[in-house]
Amino acid sequence: MPKHTHEIRDPIHVFVRLDNPERDVLNSKPFQRLRHIHQLALAYLVYPGATHKRFEHSLGVMELASRVFDVITNPNNVSDEIRNRLEPLGKADSDALRYWRRVLRMAALCHDIGHLPFSHASEDLLPEGWDHEQVTRDIIASKEMRQIWENMTPPLRQEDIIKLAVGPKKAKDFQFSDWEAILSEIIVGDAFGVDRMDYLLRDSYHLGVAYGKFDHYRLIDTLQILPAPSPGEENQHAGEPTLGVDEGGIQSSEALIIARYFMYSQVYFHPVRRIYDIHLKDFLKDWLPGGLFPTDIGDFLLITDNEVTASLRQAAFDDGQPGHSHARRIVRREHFKRLYERNPNDVEINPEAGRAIFNALTQEFGAELFRHDRYAQKGGPPDFPVRMRDGRIVPSLAVSEVLNNVPVVSVDYVFAQREIFDQAEKWLKKNRNTIIKPQKEEDDNG
Repeated sequence: MPKHTHEIRDPIHVFVRLDNPERDVLNSKPFQRLRHIHQLALAYLVYPGATHKRFEHSLGVMELASRVFDVITNPNNVSDEIRNRLEPLGKADSDALRYWRRVLRMAALCHDIGHLPFSHASEDLLPEGWDHEQVTRDIIASKEMRQIWENMTPPLRQEDIIKLAVGPKKAKDFQFSDWEAILSEIIVGDAFGVDRMDYLLRDSYHLGVAYGKFDHYRLIDTLQILPAPSPGEENQHAGEPTLGVDEGGIQSSEALIIARYFMYSQVYFHPVRRIYDIHLKDFLKDWLPGGLFPTDIGDFLLITDNEVTASLRQAAFDDGQPGHSHARRIVRREHFKRLYERNPNDVEINPEAGRAIFNALTQEFGAELFRHDRYAQKGGPPDFPVRMRDGRIVPSLAVSEVLNNVPVVSVDYVFAQREIFDQAEKWLKKNRNTIIKPQKEEDDNG
């Protein structure tokens, strides 16, 4: 093994390896900050093992992205059609492929570098028009990181790293070639994004649950760049190139989507985990100047989970501190209790039953005594191309009954302050039928 290769032990991927220029990124101030950003916010208050950080997740995403790149660019896995449509593959340009492999690795390593303290729990507390992807873009383009990119051999273009790190949806001001779109799909794609692969495997491991496990080795080995079939024409190869699988990978693809469903329904939207995130957001609104995180990169990088946690503990025991009541609920485990959750019978009557119950309770008892948490997954399972044994390329939803029947994740919680819980529960039982009524009837009465 070359002396310039550095090994990092990892519980999911065994070893993650970097060379000297890549280690400069690892040692940078923005990336080292990720050692102090929890992957799953306050989930460790429910699952004690969930203390892992964005740091090791980012290393894992880089490792998986490298494996996918090596598989899909292997000449044995590239058809003549794809080779003719994607320039780096068509020219068999080893220098170009080495460049893009490095860009992909650095984009994967930095894809979460702009996360706020406690990750997604505080995502809403940025100024309008900002999200963690925009912060990521600014950090990748910052002076410190730009010097690292320029010192690599060959130098990396920061715009290439940005494009692959955040993808077309978050970089609409950039033009993406088909090749760049596929490379960004490796990281952030809805079907086979390695960001998702790693967090499912890693979160499952640290939480001590089996929901997020799937055969990622088999899945990655069966990935290919395929033309998306046109709707209604199974063997029409005119669509844009995208990531797909050969027929032997359909089951591991199904396992990935099912793992995501179970992790969201059983873990990520666990009611106690959700209410802790809500209390944390309420605390941060009081604690942060103006209720928002700064977007100046220098100021942003100074705030991690550590500063928030220290202030939480201080505020929890000092009623003169900003956010005292919210901090107390977190630190002393006095969180609001779940009073109502989504019920299929209620949804048939009124799709927004939880909102109706929340509004009724706040009118009866007061707005500060309740919290409402509503999430509905957008769209169904991703549809990706599958190369059949006879050479046909068909949509995955045309060949997989499993993918067509994966449930949509939807939660609807109403939480109540502990002191009012029993009274509110009795009141809700008495008035539930009059509160949950058909939407049309509500509109007519309104």
